[in-house]
Amino acid sequence: MSRLRNLHDADVSIWLDSLSRDLLDGGAFARLIDDCWVTGATSNPTIFAAAISGSERYDAQLQHLVRAGIDDPQELFFALALDDVGRAADLLLGVHQLSGGRDGFVSFECTPDLADDTDATVAQALELWERLSRPNVMIKVPATAAGIAAIEELTYLGVNVNVTLLFSLERYEQSVEAYLAGLERRRAAGSPLSQVTSVASLFVSRLDGKADALLPAGSPLAGKIAVANALTVYAAYTERFSGERWQALEQAGARRQRPLWASTATKNPAYSDLLYVEELVTPGAINTMPLSTLRAFTDHGTPARPADPRKTLQAARSQLDLAAIADELEQEGVQAFRASYRQVLELLDAKAAKARSGKELAAPDANAHGNALTGHSTDNQIGAV
Repeated sequence: MSRLRNLHDADVSIWLDSLSRDLLDGGAFARLIDDCWVTGATSNPTIFAAAISGSERYDAQLQHLVRAGIDDPQELFFALALDDVGRAADLLLGVHQLSGGRDGFVSFECTPDLADDTDATVAQALELWERLSRPNVMIKVPATAAGIAAIEELTYLGVNVNVTLLFSLERYEQSVEAYLAGLERRRAAGSPLSQVTSVASLFVSRLDGKADALLPAGSPLAGKIAVANALTVYAAYTERFSGERWQALEQAGARRQRPLWASTATKNPAYSDLLYVEELVTPGAINTMPLSTLRAFTDHGTPARPADPRKTLQAARSQLDLAAIADELEQEGVQAFRASYRQVLELLDAKAAKARSGKELAAPDANAHGNALTGHSTDNQIGAV
């Protein structure tokens, strides 16, 4: 575990980019915390769609809910998923306390059908926050135009927010501004700042995937733009969380909005499987990894020295419209989560119908006790780490 320990000692928090009842029931998630320096976890509609569709472990609770008269698929989804999030948060509570409230979080996302509705996002986020009722959970809000406004309001109201689906420096700057403005409103209202925190999740690998397809064959920029973009965001983080404005908030008890590197599994097999971990060893940041990437870093991870991000992005901007690419990725991300959300609602509706008719519920995946995201046994994955 020395490589993961080295990453932790470099002040990079290791969060698991996965959550499922298989991980929780089998004790694998607890072992990741105890043995592998995992200090947090994230979830999203795609993760839960895979978890619920690939396991029978949800069936008993689902049958109980249906017998209790709960028919709405969204309410069934919330009941199942929030149970997982709450259990994971409870396992991470010790980490949260030992870190002084800086780490040890689990995130749950507002439903993606609300991504363009500020008021509905705020209302649902408050409901989820109250239902989870734990200091070490975060509510994920996508950084759409509507989401940015919701982030400020939720911060003002004291909700921990994980800003998600960030792809550009511009949107990142907006998320920071929303967080700072929300904190300033809390301070003006006489509300405490120390209990509120946030992370800003920049999706990394997807930018290379989109940009590489637009570059000429053999371009030296291939596989370089996403890391440069992330390092530019990190530079903005260090700048925004310094200076007089931030110091005034920090003296009142405010916490930094930490950058979080998401989508760090390498999609292009021609690149290093640890490209988006080794080149993003940035103190104070968080890296969310799927189990396969976590295992790979344990085996052969070595921090690297990336190229100057300014030169890389300058060259990229001379050939590509990075702002348009980021906008496209944001829209695609929202649509992908909407599709996953519809999938899980349809699945739960079908299972609820079976339960009402007295039929047995069965997981459609023969590998019911495996990790739905990888197709491999969860316990074997943890054992390999």
